[in-house]
Amino acid sequence: MNILITNDDGIYADGIRELAKEVSKIANVYVVAPESQRSATGHSITIHSPIMVQESYVGENIKAYSISGTPADCVKVGIEAIFKDINFDLVLSGINNGPNLGTDVIYSGTVSAAIEGLVLNKPAIAVSYNDFKVKSEVYAEAAKHVVDIIENLKDKLDLLNDCILNVNIPNMTVKGCKITKLGERKYDNVLEERISPFGQRYFWIGGDIRELEQDEDSDITCVNDGYISITPVNIEMTNLEKFERLKDVKIL
Repeated sequence: MNILITNDDGIYADGIRELAKEVSKIANVYVVAPESQRSATGHSITIHSPIMVQESYVGENIKAYSISGTPADCVKVGIEAIFKDINFDLVLSGINNGPNLGTDVIYSGTVSAAIEGLVLNKPAIAVSYNDFKVKSEVYAEAAKHVVDIIENLKDKLDLLNDCILNVNIPNMTVKGCKITKLGERKYDNVLEERISPFGQRYFWIGGDIRELEQDEDSDITCVNDGYISITPVNIEMTNLEKFERLKDVKIL
């Protein structure tokens, strides 16, 4: 197998390095990742400035590059330019530092990179770890679970012709895995206003997660219970019910 790996935490993040090293035991691994932290960039792409490319080191026998663009750029540039002669069987995004659960996938650079793989007609999986202060050996152990998922799906990748898999690994002993749906995640947002030394007004965005009741088969419940959550996510945004109903409404 030929697998393209990317992330949104940057080329130097432990998560992508441990993932690349572990996956390289079962596949030919190629890496294109942002040169620095690009979390919460969603599906943005770079069109108003050049994308700079730099050869990087991730591990032995792994061809790797960092670029100045976004996670989605990484997949686009990796597949259509840097490694254009490689026929990729799978796009992997992660392992992300922190979870991508519920409606947070809207903002996630990790998930968006996988979705860009889908846009380019490649099976794709986004992987996140449900903790932020993570040592490299924890990522190494999490990467083994990812390899197991790949091994079990490698003959069934046609299942991913119209969706990606969003995988979240719990920060505890793994009890198993479950197929889930996206839960609901909301925040009590905090906008802290400050003034720069030059008199410029600016804001820091923060917030605390609200405790919401979740369905039993949601990804949030699953991970909190110690299971790896695997959620099929598609990009079909058309509300088909409203599509039909609006046909009968005089709007103009």
